[in-house]
Amino acid sequence: MSDTPARPDAPVTAALIVIGDEILSGRTRDANLATLATWLDARGVQLREARVIPDVPDIIAEAVNTCRRAHDYVFTTGGIGPTHDDVTAESVARALGLPLDVHPEAWRLLEAQYAPGEFTPARQRMARVPKGGRLIANPISAAPGFAVGNVYVLAGVPMIMEAMLDSLAHEIVGGAPMRSITIRLDESESKVADLLARVQADAPTVSVGSYPFYVAGHVGVQVVFRATDSQALERAARVLEDAAARTGLVCDRVDALP
Repeated sequence: MSDTPARPDAPVTAALIVIGDEILSGRTRDANLATLATWLDARGVQLREARVIPDVPDIIAEAVNTCRRAHDYVFTTGGIGPTHDDVTAESVARALGLPLDVHPEAWRLLEAQYAPGEFTPARQRMARVPKGGRLIANPISAAPGFAVGNVYVLAGVPMIMEAMLDSLAHEIVGGAPMRSITIRLDESESKVADLLARVQADAPTVSVGSYPFYVAGHVGVQVVFRATDSQALERAARVLEDAAARTGLVCDRVDALP
């Protein structure tokens, strides 16, 4: 995917597969979805799907295959450590029909990280990569992620995952960047529902989302417009602002993000 040009006329999409029994049990809270979504959005890639699945090879392989066929990019987080339940590498290899090999550079990086005698068989597991895979740098703990085709396998630890993303900035090519405008209405969501439905119907290329808030007993709603077309975005926002002015609704444009 690294040579794929930007496609301003079509959305570039991605999926995230969060792997880990600890996430599903509630023992660990996932922090990677928001980080990845924000990082991709800045590059013109729309995160369209996120799955949370257990450390089960068959389930991982099925999710990887389904998502890689549906999206331009697939990211996984979790399951690439040294323990028996870290099964992401072999599961991705199975999904792609590839052998799982020890990657010489991954081995070198990991061997250099440990004192003599401490590069144990468990730690050596982290050097395994599906045949033909390319490494994703890990500047924090050395244990690399890897990419095969449009599948990017990242660490589950949020700090390490975010550091790995930095090394992919040159490789992830998006389409037109998504822009947004947020308008605050001092009215309950239910009372403006019909108005928002009309605004959405008049602007089919713009995503119109409503998000109620409650502050110190005050009820209101933030309406978020999102689109790649700046002119369509502005037109949709003005339709709402004009309608609010005609009906006496208190309306405030909170932000307009490039």
